[in-house]
Amino acid sequence: MLRSRNAWLAMAALLALYLLPIWVSGYVLGLLTVAYYYAVAAMAWDLLFGFAGEVNFGPSFLVGLGAYTAALLNHYQGTPIWLCLIAGAAMAVAGGVVLAVPALRLRGPYFGLVTLVAVLLLQNMIVLFAGFTGGEIGMDIPDVLSIDDHTNYWYALGFMTISGALLFGLSRSTAGLILQASGQDATEAAALGFNVAKHKMAAFCISALFSGLAGAMLVFYLGTASVGTVVDIAVGVQFIIAAVLGGRRTIIGAAIGSIFLIVAGEVLRPLGELSTFAVSAIALLVILFFPGGFLGALRPRGG
Repeated sequence: MLRSRNAWLAMAALLALYLLPIWVSGYVLGLLTVAYYYAVAAMAWDLLFGFAGEVNFGPSFLVGLGAYTAALLNHYQGTPIWLCLIAGAAMAVAGGVVLAVPALRLRGPYFGLVTLVAVLLLQNMIVLFAGFTGGEIGMDIPDVLSIDDHTNYWYALGFMTISGALLFGLSRSTAGLILQASGQDATEAAALGFNVAKHKMAAFCISALFSGLAGAMLVFYLGTASVGTVVDIAVGVQFIIAAVLGGRRTIIGAAIGSIFLIVAGEVLRPLGELSTFAVSAIALLVILFFPGGFLGALRPRGG
């Protein structure tokens, strides 16, 4: 990891982020706190798509499972936050396995379609059982991580740092290289003796673990769980755009893309409805002219 240029860039950026609370307001810290949780979900998505080569069009399915499992346990049972977080992550992994076992047998766009339909099913279930889940309005959560802006910021930044380090280290490990080979040419990887299905399943489970945990921590920061914040297709699209915008197959780029999207959306908020158009246009231009994303644009030519 220490020989990677991206790792050094990430450490320099993290140092700046850890010093940021000295200069900025609580409002800015709150904005970045949400961005950090989104960053973890985007990095988890990049592991599955960037390395395993599986297009998951429904990352918010895994995030939503973790978020609502934690929220329901705390709301109805008064379960401690730490147990809710574990349960949320475990439920996301379980849901991911149930989804991945049949889906990974499919080829082409069908895997992506299955994950997209899973999001719609989860969203409809939440609305259908609104008396239990709060439906589109959302459900209040009795406990929160903290009421202090700085404490919440440290929780989110620490979570993003640890998650990013683990995912980045995994992507550069032997297992990550095998996963990357499987994603580029599954037939050739299998011919070399690698168990392609096992590695892709492991990648899906790891992606689900971090996604579910990110969703659970996010709702304990917001104090509410709603379709619009953790399950909606638009939320999943934001994770995908963030990963591609920052730099596919980099892990760290997904975090950069998430922070950019959240901050840019807030800076352009005075434009009203044009803010979404402006942010989308910027993202489209970067993707078209810099296919490698932000990190790809920073990479020296020929390097």
